Amino acid sequence: MAVASLGQCQRHSQIIRDDIDGPNPDGSYKWAIETDEGIYHEQRGSVQEDTGLAVKGQYQYVAPDGQVINVLYSADENGFQASGAHLPTPPPVPPAIQKIIDYLNSHPTEPTRI
Repeated sequence: MAVASLGQCQRHSQIIRDDIDGPNPDGSYKWAIETDEGIYHEQRGSVQEDTGLAVKGQYQYVAPDGQVINVLYSADENGFQASGAHLPTPPPVPPAIQKIIDYLNSHPTEPTRI
């Protein structure tokens, strides 16, 4: 029932931009797509010699409340990382904890072999 009612209120967007380049012989690619409703998504990828695929991109859309949502992201050996003004941010690290982290980072330990 929910799917049927969702289908009734959806309007099909028209694609006004659809650019694709790749995949290229070196493994790189880029693409971008945009609709007439303000939805936009672009992405670039390249093969990194030691770490595999590295991707950067962004997407944008208008939320139901009218706010323009824009997200920048990357995905590589460090995992998926996204940023956007609408995303929550963690609270700052308390100074005492930061002092411990700084100390531990400046005094690395050697792995113990058993």
